[in-house]
Amino acid sequence: MLRVAVVGSGPSGVYTAQALVEQTRVPDVQVQILDRLPCPYGLVRYGVAPDHEKIKSLQGSLRTVLEHERVGFLGNVEVGARGLTPERLRELYHAVVYCVGAARDRSLDVPGEALPGSFSATDFVSWYSAHPDAASRDFALHGRSAVVIGAGNVAVDVARVLARGADELRATDVPDAALGALAASGVRDTHMVGRRGPSQAKFTTKELRELGSLPAAEIRVDQADLALDPAYTADITLPAVNRRNLEVVRGWAALPPGNKPRRIHLRFFLRPVEILEARGRAAGVRFERTAPDGAGGVRGTGTYEEIEAQLVLRAVGYRGVPLAGLPFDESTGTVPHAAGRVRRDGAPSLGEYVAGWIKRGPTGVIGTNRSDAKETVASLLTDAPALAARRVAADPVAALRAWDQTPVEWPGWLAIEEAEAALGQSLGRRSVKIADWQGLLEAALRAQRVGR
Repeated sequence: MLRVAVVGSGPSGVYTAQALVEQTRVPDVQVQILDRLPCPYGLVRYGVAPDHEKIKSLQGSLRTVLEHERVGFLGNVEVGARGLTPERLRELYHAVVYCVGAARDRSLDVPGEALPGSFSATDFVSWYSAHPDAASRDFALHGRSAVVIGAGNVAVDVARVLARGADELRATDVPDAALGALAASGVRDTHMVGRRGPSQAKFTTKELRELGSLPAAEIRVDQADLALDPAYTADITLPAVNRRNLEVVRGWAALPPGNKPRRIHLRFFLRPVEILEARGRAAGVRFERTAPDGAGGVRGTGTYEEIEAQLVLRAVGYRGVPLAGLPFDESTGTVPHAAGRVRRDGAPSLGEYVAGWIKRGPTGVIGTNRSDAKETVASLLTDAPALAARRVAADPVAALRAWDQTPVEWPGWLAIEEAEAALGQSLGRRSVKIADWQGLLEAALRAQRVGR
């Protein structure tokens, strides 16, 4: 038997577990998926917008893996500086695969970024997705204008949620406190701003088009921004997705203004240089106009523009964070590795592996994690004879409890699901997420005590 721990229960972690139990090179591989949260699925649960039902439905296929007879789920297990060290995990498992993602937002590094009212988009997404770490967040939705800095799918998600009415979100699992705040929101103008043009933006066409189908919001596009994009007026060969994006934006720019109560302004070729302040809070963003530099990037023009905003959200990418006890490359925000094998002092470390964003950086889509996981698992299986020779503890769960961990096992997660369904029923809605640590752990651990 080969016992493997996978740290992280998002897509990369679950795909790693799937590759391990479905392969035939090494029989009887047992996998335990560890997660800091008492709930599985990672960003599929806590990073996908509540109105994206198709992507959220991916939980069904991830669940099939988690219910496999040779896969176990152990939530509420901390790994890192405040919990288990990599050295301790190696006492329990023949191999450990770290699938911990990229948890930090990239900063803008501009004056005023730390002002009240200025947040990372991830903080906002976590809040409306009921991440327990975000339960105490207070977003300034009383203001009339918001600026979302970025031109990727996260920026599109955030802009769409800000522009939706509460009635449109009531049928989703958005937590009740967030739904109430969105219902009372005073935001009428949301500005989504990118430093480059629409032909270079990172959003996908499907997500972009969804902005144009909101019943209570219309799209506004500045023709002057479009005129700066070389692909707007010239016949330039573009990748298919970029060409489609440009066509969608061009179509919106041709529409006359409507009279819907909310507006999404798509702005391009603007680079943030300062978050403006009034009465101790964010009051807007000062941008420098950019222009194509002829080499695929942009340059500053020395011309500036200010956009009023009482809420500023940055969505300019993610970055991995160091995990205590593992090597880390600050320049790439990843763990050094060779085909998934963690490298310590330049040499592979037997029994330690990485997959997902902490391995390759925050690139690709959810499905990219599948092939990435297979590469790592192939390396692990090659090492299997040496790994199996290591002596490990007989009962990892008992050892975790002895080390002051309180694991939430699969029945505990099922109890959380039941509690969320009951909460939704009590509110006259469908299943509604529990948004705080206490509520999640009370539901899970009470069921586990009863089960024993």
